[in-house]
Amino acid sequence: MSEIIDHLASLTGLRDRDTLDVSLAHAMRDLLAPKRVAVYRLVGDQGEERWLTRAALLADSPAATADPAWVDLETLPRAADRPAWLECLTTSKIIELRDEGIVTTLFPVMSDTGAVGVIELQSARGVGAKTRRLVFGVLRIYRNVQTLLDYSERDTLTGLLNRKIFDDSFYKVSSLPLLDAKLDDGERRHASGSRYWLGVVDIDHFKTVNDRFGHLIGDEVLLLLSRIMRGAFRFSDQLYRFGGEEFVVLLLCNDEADAAAAFERFRHVVGEYPFPQAGKITVSVGFTAIEVGDTPAAAFERADRAVYHAKHNGRDQVSNHAELMRQGIIEDGTRASDVELF
Repeated sequence: MSEIIDHLASLTGLRDRDTLDVSLAHAMRDLLAPKRVAVYRLVGDQGEERWLTRAALLADSPAATADPAWVDLETLPRAADRPAWLECLTTSKIIELRDEGIVTTLFPVMSDTGAVGVIELQSARGVGAKTRRLVFGVLRIYRNVQTLLDYSERDTLTGLLNRKIFDDSFYKVSSLPLLDAKLDDGERRHASGSRYWLGVVDIDHFKTVNDRFGHLIGDEVLLLLSRIMRGAFRFSDQLYRFGGEEFVVLLLCNDEADAAAAFERFRHVVGEYPFPQAGKITVSVGFTAIEVGDTPAAAFERADRAVYHAKHNGRDQVSNHAELMRQGIIEDGTRASDVELF
C-alpha cells in the first residue's frame, strides 16, 4: 500500500508532461512487475498518424527510453500497422494479445476529449481483474493530472499553450542537439545544422474586427486562427497564444529559407481562409533563429522587432530579423520607429 501511495504522490506532484509519462511507466513497472511497459501517443496529421513512444521500460531497465520530439515521423509505425493498439484507442476498451508465452495487455489512456494514447503491459500470465482495477485507478489519477496541466498551461479560448510555460519550453528546445537526417522541403524533419526558430504572429487590424463586428466575432477569429495554425505546423512545433491577437510559434526546421517558407505557407493559408462575418483576415509574422545561449526575452524581442517592421511596411507579410539586419534596415538593439501600429 505504501508503494502505491508513493507512486500516486509522485504522479500528482509533477508539472511536466514528459516527466509525467515517464513516471506513469515507472509506476506500472514497479507496481505490476511486467516484462515490459510502454506508453504510446498517436501523433501526426489526420490520415498520416503514427505511434510515438512516450516512455518504455523493461523489467530491469534503470531508465525509460522514448522517441525524441524531433523524430522523423516516417520512421515511426503507422497507426494502421498496429491494429490492436488502434482498436484500443478508438474503442477505449482493453485489448489482450497472446503470442509465444507473452501476453500483451493494452489499456486506453484517456483525456477529457477521449482516448489519446495506449499503455502496453507485457507479462507471462496476463492481467487479472484486480490488477486491471489498479491500472484503471492509476490512469484516472493520471488523467486528472493531465487535466490540471491543460488548465494551467493552455489558453482557455484557443487551447494553444499559454505564455506562462513559454520560458521552460524555450530552454528545452534551445538545448536540443543537432541531428543528421536531411529534411525534404515541405516536410521538415530535424537535420544537420537545423534548429528551432521563434516566430511571432500578429493579426492585422484586429482592433477593427472587434470594433466592427464585436468581441464574439473577434473570439471566433482567434479560435479559427488557432485551428489553422494546428493544420499548418507539425506536431513537433509548439504553438502559443500570448494574449490578444499575438501568437508565438517554436518551429523546427533545417535553415533560414525553410523557416521562411513554413511561415509564408501559414500566412498564405490565413489570407485565403474565408472567415465568417469578418471576411478576409491577414497576419504579419516576424521570426528569428534561436541561438546558443539565447534567452526567451532576447529571442522574442528580435522576432517582435521583425513583426514591427512587417506591420510598418504594409502588413500581410513575413519578416526575417536576420535578413533585416543584413540589409541594414534595423540595427541590433534598436527599433526602426516608435510609431504605434497595433
